[in-house]
Amino acid sequence: MTFASRMTRQPTAFNPDRGKEARDLFADLPPGLAGLIEGAAGCSPYLSTLLHKETGWILPALEAPEQAVDTLFADLREMAPDRLPDALRQAKRRIALLAGLADCAGVWSLEEVTGTLTRLADLSCQLALQATVGAEIRRGKLPGATEDDVETAGGMVAFAMGKMGAFELNYSSDIDLICLFDETRYDRSDYHDARSSLVRATRKMAAMLSDLTGEGYVFRTDLRLRPDPSVTPVCMAMAAAETYYESLGRTWERAAYIKARAAAGDLKAGAAFLETLRPFVWRKHLDFAAIQDAHDMRLRIREHKGLGGALDLYGHNMKLGRGGIREIEFFTQTRQLIAGGRDPDLRVRGTVDGLRVLSEKGWIPQDAAAKLTDHYRFHREVEHRIQMVNDAQTHALPTNDEGMLRIACFMGRDMDDLKADLRRRLEEVHDLTEGFFAPDAAAAAEETIDREMVQRWRSYPALRSTRAVEIFDRIKPRLFQQLSRAARPDEAVRAFDGFLAGLPAGVQLLSLFEANPQLIDLLVDIVGTAPELSAHLSRHSGVFDAVIGGDFFTAWPGLAVLREELSSKMTAETDYERKLDLARRWCKEWHFRVGVHHLRGLIDADGAAAQYADLAEAVLAALWPEVVAQFAAKHGDCPGRGAMVLGMGSLGARRLNATSDLDLIVIYDADGVEYSDGRRPLASRAYYARLTQAMVTAVSALLPEGRLYEIDMRLRPSGTQGPVAASLTSFRDYQMNEAWTWEHLALTRARAVAGDPNVAKDVEAVRREVLTSSHDAAKVIADVADMRAKIADAKAPSGPWEAKIGPGRLQDVELLAQASAVMFGTSAQSMPEALEDAVKGGWLLEKEREALNASYRLCWKLQMVSKLLTDKPLDPDSIGQGGCDMLLRETAAADIDALLTELRRKTQAAGEAIDAALARDISVRA
Repeated sequence: MTFASRMTRQPTAFNPDRGKEARDLFADLPPGLAGLIEGAAGCSPYLSTLLHKETGWILPALEAPEQAVDTLFADLREMAPDRLPDALRQAKRRIALLAGLADCAGVWSLEEVTGTLTRLADLSCQLALQATVGAEIRRGKLPGATEDDVETAGGMVAFAMGKMGAFELNYSSDIDLICLFDETRYDRSDYHDARSSLVRATRKMAAMLSDLTGEGYVFRTDLRLRPDPSVTPVCMAMAAAETYYESLGRTWERAAYIKARAAAGDLKAGAAFLETLRPFVWRKHLDFAAIQDAHDMRLRIREHKGLGGALDLYGHNMKLGRGGIREIEFFTQTRQLIAGGRDPDLRVRGTVDGLRVLSEKGWIPQDAAAKLTDHYRFHREVEHRIQMVNDAQTHALPTNDEGMLRIACFMGRDMDDLKADLRRRLEEVHDLTEGFFAPDAAAAAEETIDREMVQRWRSYPALRSTRAVEIFDRIKPRLFQQLSRAARPDEAVRAFDGFLAGLPAGVQLLSLFEANPQLIDLLVDIVGTAPELSAHLSRHSGVFDAVIGGDFFTAWPGLAVLREELSSKMTAETDYERKLDLARRWCKEWHFRVGVHHLRGLIDADGAAAQYADLAEAVLAALWPEVVAQFAAKHGDCPGRGAMVLGMGSLGARRLNATSDLDLIVIYDADGVEYSDGRRPLASRAYYARLTQAMVTAVSALLPEGRLYEIDMRLRPSGTQGPVAASLTSFRDYQMNEAWTWEHLALTRARAVAGDPNVAKDVEAVRREVLTSSHDAAKVIADVADMRAKIADAKAPSGPWEAKIGPGRLQDVELLAQASAVMFGTSAQSMPEALEDAVKGGWLLEKEREALNASYRLCWKLQMVSKLLTDKPLDPDSIGQGGCDMLLRETAAADIDALLTELRRKTQAAGEAIDAALARDISVRA
């Protein structure tokens, strides 16, 4: 396609005479190109001048603009150093003319215009740096360097910052560079000479680009974004810069590095330096304190530039003023800073790309992203027209009607229509972004709050800094309003008091609440309903990050996705202890999610139980290969076929609650191999015993991020007297020949949760063989009756609301179901299926089965709610109104008294059914 055929718009000449003069420079122009040249020159004295200077070059370039750019750049790369300054200036004129015409004609998109300008800037920096560093090398001023070091500038790199870093240079843009050098390339004794040489080269590079000569200039170059520019040299050592950012770096510098890119010099060293800065730029936890920093910065810019107050189009700054480009950039970059540490997908440089990814990830609404993207592109187009007039680095709209008419003509628009469009867009940008930076804090606090308690809050660690107090004062109206609306306001305030007292620091979390007021509602719900969940939040407030992570309230991903997610995260980490802490952070976030979903009624007790089980299995399955690899590094690969982890009890049955520990057995198959083959070999039995202990430590050790789960291994063969890991052969022999009845009962809920799948398959075959073998029904029943009596003697119910211990309650019903599974060969880990088989086998009556299921379902709901809300025996008087509401919602009871009556009735019926079953004389597969 020709340039003319790609045109979608063209300017109208503001000064017809100047436009006609430029058009007359070119004979036999097609109408489209003639109108473009006339309109562009008639609006821009600068473009008119360039058309006169580059008359012979521009028409061939317009025939194939992209090829013309590539050819121009290729010619520059072949230019001798002494001719480079003039050649770069000529290239700048040509690119400015070609990009200006392509922009005005709509042949290039905004990204193509800014990208071409940025490519020229990159190449100019690279060639200028090679020339100046090369001169230092040839003069022998750069210690140890040779001609081979010219291309990498002797270990020096120029980082493109701001718009250049993001390939977003505007038409008359300055370029912001930070110049650093890799000090490790030089001997310590040569450090000062090398730095002096590279500082000289940097100054000469900047002069080559910036100095205004008879041929013009290339790019105005600003080196002041480097650390502490008033006292540091224009080229610093990377180690010194890293130390500065780690100790003194500010939020605006973090934001600047979102767009940073190694543009010239030693690009490999530059990429390595940016990687070392990653923790500085991208914080591990959600960083909502960055919002206030950005807001303060915006206000300082407005105050310094005198840009506050009502919107007036005349003289309005399209970059820094109300609703301008900077507001869109700040909005985007601050959102990226908040969550980019947790989500690498957010670490994009471009503003439009940033808005797109933030929208895709759910951080901003799609319609807001679409509007801001459209406004951003329009704002940049207006900015370019303003700058094209006289190649001035300005962002201000004209101050009179004449100037505004020129811009309208330049854009091919009616002036009144353009002014109305500008005003609408600027106001909409302001409305979309201002609420994010300065949320409404006008809600009045209710008078029901205990003021003495509020005064005490100022002494808590979370509110000891001035900044934390300032943020808290801004969110206090919304907080007090929600606390006053709680069913029991005093109770909610006391609960919040406990939460606040447990926070070690407050700025991050309070900033998060300020930016997301809806989280205050959720927090009040949690602290007023679930003290244990609230206490967990106090100790691990970072898990609250997950609530606003974009997918907190989406459907449960399932075991496979969870396992893959954790495995990939741990694989990316190299240090073993950091892997374990990473697993803890990850697990706590998902655990918190399940609890919140259950608390808010998004899932019921059964759903929560299954999700807790998925989470535990995902953690075990992902941790096991990491533990094995760590152990094998010292003692060699697993002897024989390897090992598997058998989940028992509630884990095996996929019925975990919020505080469940994990019952595990490790079973291995050495397959005749006696020793491992590592640098410190172990006998197979000792190998697997110590590997098991390593796995238990990996799960239950108290690390900086806490522990994952408590582990109970007492269900292994021979209990605490047996080895911590059992061989497959001994496990089968024990289960077939020595195991007690209770050990066979435990097998009814066993299932593989981690480890070698082939060993797991063989263990499952043993489990099925044991359960489907003939059992003496009378003995099983007698043993169960004896176990039931011992349980009753050992531990009495905690009170009327006890859900687990006692006749007809959870443990009692589970015991009977397990007995049925053993007696009737039920190998599925399903209590309802086991009870159904008991009916078919004549051990239970149908009405007894219904009574058992009804009691179990109700007790299970009570147990799940109780474990979520408190670590004490369930008592409606102590869990507050919110807790009682959750109980009633979960059980569909009319009120607490009715619920207690139903609990007594159903557990009594279940207890009687169990009594009747254990008293029956029945022979099953003798």
